[in-house]
Amino acid sequence: MTKISTDFWPQTLPFIIPLKPTSHSHQSSVFVSCGVPNHNDNSNSSRNPPKVWVSAKTRPTHLQNVDFKESHLMKVLNRSCKAGKYKESLYFLECLVNKGYKPDVILCTKLIKGFFNYRNIPKAIRVMQILEEHGEPDVFSYNALISGFCKANQIVSANKVLDRMKRRGFLPDVVTYNIMIGSLCSRGKLDSALKVLDQLMKDKCEPTVITYTILIEATILEGGIDEAMKLLDEMLLRGLRPDMYTYNAVIRGMCKEGMVDRAFEFVRSLKSKGCEPDVVSYNILLRVLLNLGKWDEGEKLLAEMYSRGCEPNVVTYSILISSLCRDGKVEDAVNVLKVMKEKGLRPDAYSYDPLVSAFCKEGRLDLAIEFLDLMITDGCLPDIVNYNTILATLCKNGNADLALEIFEKLGEVGCPPDVSSYNTMFSALWNCGDRARALGMISGMVNKGIDPDEITYNSLISCLCRDGMVDEAIGLLVDMESSGFKPTVISYNITILGLCKAHRTGDAIEVLAAMVEKGCQPNETTYIMLVEGIGFAGWQVEAVGLANSLISLNAISEDSLKRLNKTFPMFDVYKELTLSDIKN
Repeated sequence: MTKISTDFWPQTLPFIIPLKPTSHSHQSSVFVSCGVPNHNDNSNSSRNPPKVWVSAKTRPTHLQNVDFKESHLMKVLNRSCKAGKYKESLYFLECLVNKGYKPDVILCTKLIKGFFNYRNIPKAIRVMQILEEHGEPDVFSYNALISGFCKANQIVSANKVLDRMKRRGFLPDVVTYNIMIGSLCSRGKLDSALKVLDQLMKDKCEPTVITYTILIEATILEGGIDEAMKLLDEMLLRGLRPDMYTYNAVIRGMCKEGMVDRAFEFVRSLKSKGCEPDVVSYNILLRVLLNLGKWDEGEKLLAEMYSRGCEPNVVTYSILISSLCRDGKVEDAVNVLKVMKEKGLRPDAYSYDPLVSAFCKEGRLDLAIEFLDLMITDGCLPDIVNYNTILATLCKNGNADLALEIFEKLGEVGCPPDVSSYNTMFSALWNCGDRARALGMISGMVNKGIDPDEITYNSLISCLCRDGMVDEAIGLLVDMESSGFKPTVISYNITILGLCKAHRTGDAIEVLAAMVEKGCQPNETTYIMLVEGIGFAGWQVEAVGLANSLISLNAISEDSLKRLNKTFPMFDVYKELTLSDIKN
């Protein structure tokens, strides 16, 4: 063998350079190989470059069992998958599969999850196709696909995968069913979720504590606490032992339905069930007590927590801060924040939000901004809710220019504006008379891929109506519905008010009729605006007649009638006239 030494060698994997066969009977190849140092040979060191040699060997090509290019592809595939470069990973996977490589099920499962996380569903499906055609999928890979479809709200596709999984001989496990049940429950389809539970039983798959906890939480929302307690009993009959997550869901449900005494009794019974209430249990009870203004009972509950060795956490203190701010006791809330920090707990955004909002509400912007700085000093970066509160207060106080200056720097501080930020700035700029910049806010929002919400539409409709552009507002109301937003009673009321102010009462009545036809129930404000609109149009008698009809239907209250009397001083006279006409 002739060794050819070189000072330069690219740091790549070995590769083969095929040459022309030397004879008809045998195929030969000359290959260049990077010398691999012997780890037992101390003469080789990292400072000495590896030697390169050319070796002429006669070897049958069909016996070359190491394809170095494939090894390289496998390495870059794993590397790109670890780095989260899923599109690149899929490319390398397809290259390897085309060379006869059997895909790894664990790597493919990771790719499926990755593509679903980036909402690239076609690519996730493609990975599963590769796995089914060239490899061996397992329950975990199918679960990843089902979970992805469920999160994307494609339940039909998830069910198809479940059926295909069964046809291919894979029995769904409890995780599969929990994914389906959880997805259906989160979309308010409790009946369908309970049918999946029945199917789970038919497939001889045992439900777990997680299965029942998901169903209990959904049942509390849709069927109430009593129905949820039936599920809890069923769970116990099956020999399943609920954990504190399950019990806390029940406690939360009781408090939500106003059954505070029952919730306390339930907590006290936990010890007999082999469980001790945790800090989450106490936080649920504390929040409901303070929301009801029962501070004395809240203090007793905190004392009970301490006596049982249950230390308050960040959430406990945040509940206290929020409740104190709501009751106007901002200084006390600041003291709670200090105690919290002295205890070694690190406040989060939920601890600071109520304080920033309270200072803004009181018009103390200097303190609000000071607490934003304090947040940053404490290592807690303000979120967009904090900034939106500041922006709204500045705009309300007539400081739209300063608000705009802060708004434009939000991206630089790592807190890009959301739809609420844009809504706030739009309204402020429009109210300042700067329509061009206000509308520029909306177009800028859409260009950045931020979808408008109901508040965006209602703000636009309101601004257009205030400036007499009622036809444009009606067009926007129609556009709102075509964009997937169902106009609310607020949307219709804004439009009806605009039409009434423009003395277009007939059109206002038409909007009311369309509103009812589309299943949106008018409220008292709707009727009052119509009565006032008809009255201001000069049809006082008709306005009184409508008001009388609405009073008889209990559609408007006595207080509203008093308001009408103040608006129209002659209202009582017209009322008597209409009543006498009715009697005659």
